[in-house]
Amino acid sequence: MPKSLTPRLAALRDEIHGYAKEFGLDFFDTIFEMVSYDEMNMVAAYGGFPTRYPHWRWGMEYEQLAKGYEYGLSKIYELVINNDPCYAYLMESNPEVDQKLVMAHVYGHCDFFKNNFSFRHTNRRMIDDMANHATRVRRWVDKIGVEKVEDFIDRTLSLENLIDQHSPHIRRNPDPRRAEEEVKANERVEGFKVGREYMRGFINPSEFLDSQRKRVEDEKQRAKKFPERPQRDVLLFLLEHAPLEPWESDILAILRDEAYYFAPQGQTKIMNEGWASYWHSTIMTRRALKDDEIIDYADHHSGTMGTRPGAINPYKLGIELWRDIEDRWNKGKFGKEWDECDDLRARRNWDKKLGAGREKIFEVRKHYNDITFIDTFLTAEFAQEQKLFVYGFNDKRNSWEILDREFRKVKSKLLQGLTNFGQPIIEVVDGNHENRGELLLAHKHDGQDLKGDYARETLRNLQSLWRRPVCIVTRYDNKGVLLRFDGTNHTEKKVEL
Repeated sequence: MPKSLTPRLAALRDEIHGYAKEFGLDFFDTIFEMVSYDEMNMVAAYGGFPTRYPHWRWGMEYEQLAKGYEYGLSKIYELVINNDPCYAYLMESNPEVDQKLVMAHVYGHCDFFKNNFSFRHTNRRMIDDMANHATRVRRWVDKIGVEKVEDFIDRTLSLENLIDQHSPHIRRNPDPRRAEEEVKANERVEGFKVGREYMRGFINPSEFLDSQRKRVEDEKQRAKKFPERPQRDVLLFLLEHAPLEPWESDILAILRDEAYYFAPQGQTKIMNEGWASYWHSTIMTRRALKDDEIIDYADHHSGTMGTRPGAINPYKLGIELWRDIEDRWNKGKFGKEWDECDDLRARRNWDKKLGAGREKIFEVRKHYNDITFIDTFLTAEFAQEQKLFVYGFNDKRNSWEILDREFRKVKSKLLQGLTNFGQPIIEVVDGNHENRGELLLAHKHDGQDLKGDYARETLRNLQSLWRRPVCIVTRYDNKGVLLRFDGTNHTEKKVEL
């Protein structure tokens, strides 16, 4: 069971807390608890929460984490929960310098959770809701059996990315009641034209006009699409329209709520880890480190920042880009004059001494996510300095190689991997395809084809919830293809896009 901090660690927490406030960080109350390495692996296996619904994958995650720690392949330094108050776990076997580093890192995360716009609609009581979710699922397990529930969760987890991650911030569809009222207000069924106004009641009696209005309404209903607009939140569409049993609806709603809770963390992984790393580095090197701790700190910090070709380390990319933004705004390396300067020596020695870097990074921390962060602030100079290239694996040489150094392609590749978490964008376009009750989805092709085996398994799992055939329109080799699963067989045919 988690334990409270020792007096020594409580004093260090207060010290680091003071430094974080001194530098301007603003965060919820943060509760630190001590755990053993085994308890840390248990909590990490549950996605950072102490209690989750029962499922076999938590055990699998625990085994992987435990073996990674046992063989020295990986080590979890901290876990922090986006909640109010925030909860964070410290491993009791860590040395004091690591505990200080972790505390500073946690305060950076908590500041980001509280202030970044992506978390504005986050459930700040999720630690309680997770426990309630677990209780609800266990009740269903007791009522209908563990195998049935686990099988349903298995199928649903493969669909948990089929949400509209931006929906908390925007309204894609108008208010249906207001839209219906506007349509009715604009509708006028006038009947036959009349030459004299006094003849209108005779030529167009009220019974005739009522029948005309009914005919128009019936035609509208027949022509009405279902849904009226493509719907990206596939899970919500299933909740509202699929013939689910009560226990299935309840569990699907739980998994959807949790998917939306974790979505902002996926949208800000580079910014968030970079921000926390920036502040643990700043607090440790400028305030908290003792002379005899410098080597240990440098060793552990550098290990976290390690990179390899073909992979992005969010800690490293994030912290370096935050530092670059701060340096550019301190020296005035932005704006029209900077962009138009083509003198390499002048650019190298450029320093307007504006000192606006710290203010700028706090502003960026509030208003950006990973995509806008990279798109706005990643420069060609930064990419060259950080060796950000397009890599590919050479099977003949059995090694990673640089495929392209062009900045636009490097940036495009990076942004492509961040858009929709690097996963295909799928929308519901018709819930009554060909008037047969089939579910039709569409893949918004962005240059990457669907993986055939993944697509077939996804259709299989969707069909198990929809209870009718499920189709998806996609593109292969610039040709439209419709993939269909009817509950027994997979088929595909060419279609016009």
